[in-house]
Amino acid sequence: MSTIEQTTQAVPTGTWNADPVHSEIAFTVEYMAGKFRGTFEKFNVQLVDGVLSGTAEVTSISVKDENLEAHLLSPEFFDAERYPELSFRSTRISREGDEVTIAGEVTIKGHTELAEIRGTFKDPINDPYGSERLGLRLETTVDRTKFGLNWNNPLPSGEPALANDVTLTAELQLVKAA
Repeated sequence: MSTIEQTTQAVPTGTWNADPVHSEIAFTVEYMAGKFRGTFEKFNVQLVDGVLSGTAEVTSISVKDENLEAHLLSPEFFDAERYPELSFRSTRISREGDEVTIAGEVTIKGHTELAEIRGTFKDPINDPYGSERLGLRLETTVDRTKFGLNWNNPLPSGEPALANDVTLTAELQLVKAA
């Protein structure tokens, strides 16, 4: 009989900042017969002594059509004029090997909801430029209507064109601050 031993590993201490060139904050939502995707081009993410926090500028949303970007910035969706940022702050980070679970609070359009984010953790490495970096790949699903993003358009069948569940993803390379 074999036993599997799981060990909880610590998240590195210190201050780690997202490298915006090698990181991405994105979303995916079911729309009609497929998926609709977008990213936030301007964001700030930090891991400071075991607390992960970040913001994304709503006006930096990027999708494949400028008209859709304008619609997403409008009061029907993010209402960028009144709510210029999305944010996240962890309340607990648990790590077992490469797997990470992060409990925290997501704030969109001025409303905060609890969220559990799951993903993978890559241990720190030394890069060719004299810095230390670590990797995080994170994903969670939120109900957009809980944040007041209620717009929809019914299909001829009566079904909604846009799903309520939105998958948020973060592909992060964090660099240790000097």
